[in-house]
Amino acid sequence: MDRPRRTRPVLAALTAVLLAVPGITALSSAARAADADLARNGGFESGLDGWSCTAGSGTTVNSPVRSGSSALQATPAGSDNAQCAQTVTVQPNSQYTLSGYVRGSYVYLGASGTGTTDVSTWTQSAPDWQKLTTTFTTGAATTKVTIYTHGWYGTGAYYADDVSLVGPGASTGQPPAAPTGLKAGTVTSSSVALSWTAVTGATGYAVYRDGAKVQTASGTSATVTGLSPSTAYSFQVTAINDAGESAKSAAVTATTTASTGGGSTDLPTHALVGYLHASFANGSGYTRVADVPDSWDVIDLAFGEPTSVTSGDIRFNRCPVSECPNVESDADFKAAIKAKQAAGKKVLISIGGANGQVQLTTTAARDTFVSSVSNIIDTYGLDGLDIDFEGHSLSLNADDTDFKNPKTPVIVNLISALRTLKAKYGSKFVLSMAPETFFVQMGYQYYGTGKWGGQDPRCGAYLPVIYALRDDLTLLHVQDYNSGPIMGLDNQYHSMGGADFHIAMTDMLLTGFPVAGDANNVFPPLRPDQVAIGMPASTNAGNGYVAPAEVVKTLDCLTKKTNCGSYPTHGTWPALRGLMTWSVNWDRYSNWEFQRTFDGYFG
Repeated sequence: MDRPRRTRPVLAALTAVLLAVPGITALSSAARAADADLARNGGFESGLDGWSCTAGSGTTVNSPVRSGSSALQATPAGSDNAQCAQTVTVQPNSQYTLSGYVRGSYVYLGASGTGTTDVSTWTQSAPDWQKLTTTFTTGAATTKVTIYTHGWYGTGAYYADDVSLVGPGASTGQPPAAPTGLKAGTVTSSSVALSWTAVTGATGYAVYRDGAKVQTASGTSATVTGLSPSTAYSFQVTAINDAGESAKSAAVTATTTASTGGGSTDLPTHALVGYLHASFANGSGYTRVADVPDSWDVIDLAFGEPTSVTSGDIRFNRCPVSECPNVESDADFKAAIKAKQAAGKKVLISIGGANGQVQLTTTAARDTFVSSVSNIIDTYGLDGLDIDFEGHSLSLNADDTDFKNPKTPVIVNLISALRTLKAKYGSKFVLSMAPETFFVQMGYQYYGTGKWGGQDPRCGAYLPVIYALRDDLTLLHVQDYNSGPIMGLDNQYHSMGGADFHIAMTDMLLTGFPVAGDANNVFPPLRPDQVAIGMPASTNAGNGYVAPAEVVKTLDCLTKKTNCGSYPTHGTWPALRGLMTWSVNWDRYSNWEFQRTFDGYFG
């Protein structure tokens, strides 16, 4: 958000070459006698049961099919080859034949983790069903292999059916016993740490919250996050091995603590947030703080910007008289802020914007950031800080693959700086963030440079910051504008211009989502009182403007589950905090349309 808007980042094209030579090994007649088809749901008659497709790229269709009533359809993207895979239990030192029928261009069938030479086979073009076959021998210690099919980047949908893996089956034995000793450890306002006694023969564990499976663990502990403050939860654990899942353990109950972070800042139940052009006019004219109507509950002063990209030294320069002839004096500016606060409003300094690139590459820059931002807050008596880092401010290093444990200095230092500021000013300190969809919801498909490299390293880069500060975060209002199409949890792409886009993007924040398609690496949901929806105030303010009727549809669907469109939401959130807009100035320019829509809805 700034003058002028820049083109949003796009994913870099992923280039790679996959070459494989299928092994050719004749099975003995004795081996064939013991062979079985080990692939689960190879005909896709049970949907995707047993299969996992990257970034939600796969689905089942009724036409075309090679046999039965269903087949797999998977659609590659520019940086995803739409791989669908399953892991199969096998015997060591054994021979297997993998086969399947495919349609489309550049379709691959293969096996990995064989313990010897991984294999694949492919067809450049199959306008009708074509059988692909390859064979391999497992290694001396191999008990599992992964079989897969995939297409090629950006080449269109492919189809697969009747996939089989023929060879000696492996005895899976019995499921393990139920875990014992389950107990709750550290409890916060949004998380509960659990631990339990190891079970002999278990290869993993599943954690249940109030009867629903919420995560898996490889060891004997897990922390369940995304919980609501002051709420009692019941937890159970099961043990898992190749034979299946145990019975559930005895339940343990834990009650989360009262919120000490983002929810304690005296905001109204539903809040209207707006950016005020305090350092420039941007064609919309200058609006004095005193002239901002009472409807606006949070006023973000735009912008504080660094002296250089990596200095961490943030300065807030008020709009000069030459650009803003009606600008108030410093004394009147400070007095107006105090008057707004006396009326229960929050006034924040927003750092960044499209032109304010901030990269805290060193601890020295981090410390300078803290001291310079503190100086701005103290000078003007502000209530807190808004982080509006855009462009190249946040980017993930190639080895930074886990949003829960970031390594990249610009990410780690930002988290540290914000925690320091929150600790300095206490529980009433308002902390908000305004990332773009590319840095948050796009993380459902892609994270950083990706497994194979070549993706835009900025993709999903806000996720570790939001996750680390989720207990301190007052408001997250993602910019649902100036955005390209984003895939929602329905695995469909959604574009700006209507209520569905805002509904899909907000549902992802309130439901949580697997990062980069990894079901074992889930970004947990935020509380609804932490979430506001970011929209442009007018057609002048940015791409993605929607008319008041679409704003009402969005709010109806998310808070009442009425007036919904094509996107299936995963809940109803009457406590959704509200709306954010760029900007107060542009809304004034457009006769306060956005403000009047908010007031008309929430009263």
